[in-house]
Amino acid sequence: MAEGGGEGLEMPRSRLYDYLEEPGPDDRVGQAPQGSVESPSGGSLMEGEVPSTAAAPSPGSADNIVRARREFPALLGEFRRTPVLVPLDEDEAPLVGDYGGIRWIYAFSDESALAGFAIARGEGSREWEFRRVLGARLLDAGVPATGVPTGVALDVGSDGDGVLFPPVTGIVPDAAAVDTEYVDGEDRSER
Repeated sequence: MAEGGGEGLEMPRSRLYDYLEEPGPDDRVGQAPQGSVESPSGGSLMEGEVPSTAAAPSPGSADNIVRARREFPALLGEFRRTPVLVPLDEDEAPLVGDYGGIRWIYAFSDESALAGFAIARGEGSREWEFRRVLGARLLDAGVPATGVPTGVALDVGSDGDGVLFPPVTGIVPDAAAVDTEYVDGEDRSER
């Protein structure tokens, strides 16, 4: 029965909602979930998952910037070693978004993060197809295959903080990085 006493069509519930975890009464912002393992850097690491939070500095804080620069290589290494979920579009290609002149491949650390993204897009009622892809393969093969400046957006739009892996040297192959002089054998310095 619809709200207001009238009869109405009931919207089918997607299985994505099953992956969302309801916060418990003892859950507080910044507190690691129960059952999680604390990483040496203080973040929560679930076995076999990429941490969904990056060391995002607050504007103007030199200490936070230094800490973020120190912690990012460890986060990148963990991402490269971990399988992530890559949602597919209707053509079975990785789902992407363009922002700031960069194409971003969407990737998620777990089903809960993907469910949060789907619901935030208003598409929580449909089934989402995805592939599990090793983070290293996504950066080393997926990014160069697009042919345009491309990075990876991990857990974007989910409840946790997302992480961006931009197309720069040290993250993607030099041929796909936007901060190198050579791309696809072409010397950019001669332009």
